[in-house]
Amino acid sequence: MTDTCEETVTRLHRSFEAGVSRPLAWRREQLGRMKRMVTAHRKDIEHAVYLDLGKPAAETALMEIKLVLDEIKFVEPRIERWSRRHHTAMPLLMQPASSWTIAEPKGVVLVISPWNYPLMLSLEPMADAIAAGNCVCLKPSELSPNTSELMERLIYKYLDPRAFAVVQGAVPETTELLKQPFDHIFYTGNGKVGSIVMEAAAKQLTPVTLELGGKSPVFVDASANLDVAAGRIAWGRFTNAGQTCVAPDYVLTTPELVEPLAEKIAAFAQKFFGDNPAKSASYGRIVNTKQFDRLARLLPADGKAFSGGETNRELLYIAPTILTDVRPDDPVMQEEIFGPILPILAVHNAHEAVTFINKRPKPLALYVFTRSKSTRLLFERHTSSGALGFNLPLGHLLSSRLPFGGIGASGMGSYHGKSGFLEFSHVKTVTSKPMFPDTLRLAYPPYRLGNSH
Repeated sequence: MTDTCEETVTRLHRSFEAGVSRPLAWRREQLGRMKRMVTAHRKDIEHAVYLDLGKPAAETALMEIKLVLDEIKFVEPRIERWSRRHHTAMPLLMQPASSWTIAEPKGVVLVISPWNYPLMLSLEPMADAIAAGNCVCLKPSELSPNTSELMERLIYKYLDPRAFAVVQGAVPETTELLKQPFDHIFYTGNGKVGSIVMEAAAKQLTPVTLELGGKSPVFVDASANLDVAAGRIAWGRFTNAGQTCVAPDYVLTTPELVEPLAEKIAAFAQKFFGDNPAKSASYGRIVNTKQFDRLARLLPADGKAFSGGETNRELLYIAPTILTDVRPDDPVMQEEIFGPILPILAVHNAHEAVTFINKRPKPLALYVFTRSKSTRLLFERHTSSGALGFNLPLGHLLSSRLPFGGIGASGMGSYHGKSGFLEFSHVKTVTSKPMFPDTLRLAYPPYRLGNSH
């Protein structure tokens, strides 16, 4: 498309005002077309993501394609129920009267998606926005150009061009888009850009959803099965070479468990990716040299790591790496790692772990490996995070029945399933009272002294 950002958004507004996206049949049709689009071009998608990220095809199939198809499968048959009137009772003073709520589409939605899961984090929010009856402008990441260009071609081929648009580009194009009058902005990425998005939205009082990140901690205590915990932590951390917003970012455990746990996580990394992960068909790469250099600076200056630590800038390769001699003020603990590096720090007990976590910005996810009911209750009641997983990392990401979103520095708003439908809807309240009998006159002035109760 050669239209300017302003022309593109104006066109989408005209389509929405004409009612193109409102009919339930149209919404179901577009979701069906998206499903066919993804299914028919599965191999093309896997290849494009591989070119952008070096991501194994099986990982793209599981963590991107399947999740998009699952979301469509979940929301499509429920649109009619979610869109119905939901009646509620009116106060006695208002009787006889009736009231209900109805979810109506917000209008034209901007979805700004990132590079780490370029398909899933574009199409999942789009699917929720479509289910709610909106027109959508997608701004995919310029850092995953092969996937972004493929999505543009497929969206214009399969979906209704009156109601959808794709704008390619980098910072200038995003900046120009943010000047346009959208009815909702959905952004997935880092907090720095999230602040820019929110500032731009505030100028037009546009509601926003911010899916950010942060340092998602893990706590492991002595009651946990260390083998199971290590395998699940290794999977959650090293999937997509650690470039996952809800990946375990660092581990807290008691002093006597630091080395045994590190050994077991390292053993699982070897089991997953072999003795030389650089040659593994199951291990991804860092997205670009900028991110590689940032991650390389987080590695120990003396080159010593408990395991891993090998790098190859030309191949954008960083081995699955575990660090144990880590202090809370080290650089690796000052920012979201977003790569295959896992620090393990010692705390004396669960209470100290809670204090450690609560002194830092609220994370997108928090994971606890324990068999202790009291420890589970401690974390559930005394920590705040976008999600809390007991003995399971990434689990909430995989379900359309669960809201996905952050809190504080890790984001605002949520989506997936009904939460996504409501995020892209305005829930309008409607009240109705018959003209007769006019019982409301009992509330009219002039008021009589003494009858205020």
